[in-house]
Amino acid sequence: MSMDSDSSSSSFGGADHRSFRQITRDRLLIEMLRSTRKSSKSTWKVLIMDKLTVKIMSFSCKMADITEEGVSLVEDLYKRRQPLPSMDAIYFMQPTKENIRIFMSDMSGKNPLYKKAYVFFSSPVQRELVAHIKKDSTVLTRIGALSEMNLEYFAIDSQGFLTDNDKALEELFSESAEGSHKYNACLNTMATRIATVFASMREFPRVHYRVARTIDASTLTTLRDLVPTKLAASVWNCLARYKSTIPEFPQIETCELLIVDRSIDQVAPIIHEWTYDAMCHDLLGMDGNKYVQEVPSKNGSANEKKEVLLEDHDPVWLELRHAHIADVNERLHEKMTNFVSKNKAAQLQQARSSGELSTKQLQKMVQALPQYSDQIDKLTLHVEIAGKLNNIIKEQHLKDVGQLEQDLVFGDAGTKELINFLRTRLDVSRENKLRLLMIYASINPEKFESEKGAKLMQLAGLSADDMTAVNNMRCFCGPDIKKSSSAVGFSLKFDLHKKKHGIRKDRIGEESTWMLSRFYPILEDLIEKLSKGELPKDEYHCMNDPSPSFRGISGSVSAQTSPAHQPAQSMRSRRIGGTWARPRNSDDGYSSDSVLKHASSDFRKLGQRLFVFVIGGATRSELRTAHKLTGKLKREIILGSTSLDDPPQFITKLKMLSAEELSLDDLQI
Repeated sequence: MSMDSDSSSSSFGGADHRSFRQITRDRLLIEMLRSTRKSSKSTWKVLIMDKLTVKIMSFSCKMADITEEGVSLVEDLYKRRQPLPSMDAIYFMQPTKENIRIFMSDMSGKNPLYKKAYVFFSSPVQRELVAHIKKDSTVLTRIGALSEMNLEYFAIDSQGFLTDNDKALEELFSESAEGSHKYNACLNTMATRIATVFASMREFPRVHYRVARTIDASTLTTLRDLVPTKLAASVWNCLARYKSTIPEFPQIETCELLIVDRSIDQVAPIIHEWTYDAMCHDLLGMDGNKYVQEVPSKNGSANEKKEVLLEDHDPVWLELRHAHIADVNERLHEKMTNFVSKNKAAQLQQARSSGELSTKQLQKMVQALPQYSDQIDKLTLHVEIAGKLNNIIKEQHLKDVGQLEQDLVFGDAGTKELINFLRTRLDVSRENKLRLLMIYASINPEKFESEKGAKLMQLAGLSADDMTAVNNMRCFCGPDIKKSSSAVGFSLKFDLHKKKHGIRKDRIGEESTWMLSRFYPILEDLIEKLSKGELPKDEYHCMNDPSPSFRGISGSVSAQTSPAHQPAQSMRSRRIGGTWARPRNSDDGYSSDSVLKHASSDFRKLGQRLFVFVIGGATRSELRTAHKLTGKLKREIILGSTSLDDPPQFITKLKMLSAEELSLDDLQI
């Protein structure tokens, strides 16, 4: 028995060309579960996990995968468990005092719960806790392994992870965050978990971060504005420890990490997105990735409800998730038509009906072909979902709402158009008017300095809760611009002295035939700039630079000074190629199936990985951007965040920040 920092490290040495999620999965199944077979005489084992580690496991592995590695029973660490003295146990848990106390209780005394224990900690364990375990000689003889897995994140996507800090906005950016225990605890947990991503990937990053900016020399920087700086420093400290404790951990930089907070783009979490994945999660009230489908019952009575997961194992979902809803409708109809044309029985049915068939008629036709049930179940599911989305778009007049949202963001509409819309469109829901006003407030915070803001909110018929959300959105945009006209710390990355500081520019070379597909997250620009080594030096610093000055200007990208550090194929012209409305059969590296073709089978051809971490919640448009730019920049882009928020969740979080907690004066720095 030894105290290892990452077991089976040799299998991960050198260049690793597997995808992010595959590496995570392999570490859990092979490096952790399979490694216990060597010294264990027990054919089947019990796997014991805490509330966090069970989620870590479930995001990366299926129960069948775990069973295949010799686990016959999965147990909750905190629940009373039946003694199984003839079986060995694998503990995968956080290194907390309480967890170790429970473990010691399980394995001590004359009658331990299990024959032998293999212990794997999700993050670095304190020395005193290890010493506490080693003090008990009886327990010590029953331990087969004591290792730090250093894997404490949720792999939510092939290119995305979460640190499970769902309350980060409240704990880091509210007024009560100043000097609170939760502020430091949240940052420390976040840093530890981000660092374990690099431990898993065997990558040592150049750590870039958005710096705190002051209005002038006489103003103090608040803790809120220092969040990216503090997180970067904490991550750096964790990585420095890994360099000396994890075998074969890189000693020189191998990738890039950019740390930003939600202030870089407040519009992205609010605006209506028009891609399939985003619309499903925004409009269908799904619980995570679970969708409740109505299927015909076997006895022919009323429809039954069936839970399905919209995940990577569904090839139709994988192909369509990043496509525009109009494209999804076309592709589903095309798939149904192709299916019918290749099937003789379906052709006979088609011959009996005259004229062109609708997608719904095609759906009924193929449902009558039981031998193709597996193939058609997936298609039927997505035809149903797309149909629901199309109905919601019509019922809620979302095309009109979406058009005004995008016109506001791109500067083609302003106060006059917004007032006219609020006054005349009584058929638009309060929720959608709230989102319009939140977008307007993030772009034009100065309009809310007088009674104008209150009048706009009254005109929209907003509730007191809604008004809180709008005011807090405005607060995220920076301090009272009447007091200062220069760029400020907690703001969008636009100059406040410009009249239209929140307006985006259309992307060059990305014109689309699909309606409402102009919007793009600011993160897209930042990733491209980082890849080229062109991040603004006064806004972004790098921990790896010899002396990154907090207030002064330092080189933001160390890669610029060393040709050896330049990422492969990263010097590219801005936004050429890739559109939502690509020609049929084109491969622009944007659709999920295209990205998978390039990324999963072709990782050896990709340049250095690029990680981005968003404090305060990422959006599905930003996750989509990671997939899109992986194909475009020929680098695997991995997006991390404290949470993945759909608009209803983000709005709820803003409502929970009271006006007292987050005021303009408080955010003045």
